[in-house]
Amino acid sequence: MIMELIKGFICAFLGTLGFAILFNVPKRFYIASGLTGSIGWLVDALIVRETGLSAAVAAFFGAMVVVLISRVLTVVMECPITLFLASGVIPLVPGAGIYETAYDLVTEQLNQAASVGFDALTIVFGIVLGIIVIVSLPRQIFRPDYWWQLRYFGRRAKNE
Repeated sequence: MIMELIKGFICAFLGTLGFAILFNVPKRFYIASGLTGSIGWLVDALIVRETGLSAAVAAFFGAMVVVLISRVLTVVMECPITLFLASGVIPLVPGAGIYETAYDLVTEQLNQAASVGFDALTIVFGIVLGIIVIVSLPRQIFRPDYWWQLRYFGRRAKNE
């Protein structure tokens, strides 16, 4: 099982890196972009395997991790969030399910298409909700100076 996770982590890194290249991300962000997607995939895979939760719930938490890492890297590396988010979410997208849905529609297997399509749609919905939850957090909480100000003012309030 560990070897499968390591292989999947490497594949998710390479897939994310490939999309980062495709999306014209500057070279200095390649490693961070690849790690963002592969860590999100790892969270997704561990939730499905270890807890037995549905793929949609795992995609929700995986997307939350991807967006959280993207927001932190945005502040640290001083760049737009889309450099990490657009390619980092790719390993979570249910591409095989979407393909199978289209194939089943073309071959007129409507019951199978509805079943697989609904599963793929719930995963996509989980990804979207995960993105919304983290993106809706205020920008200030991802800045180190925000936490230093809280620490300073908190200490000052206690001394007065």
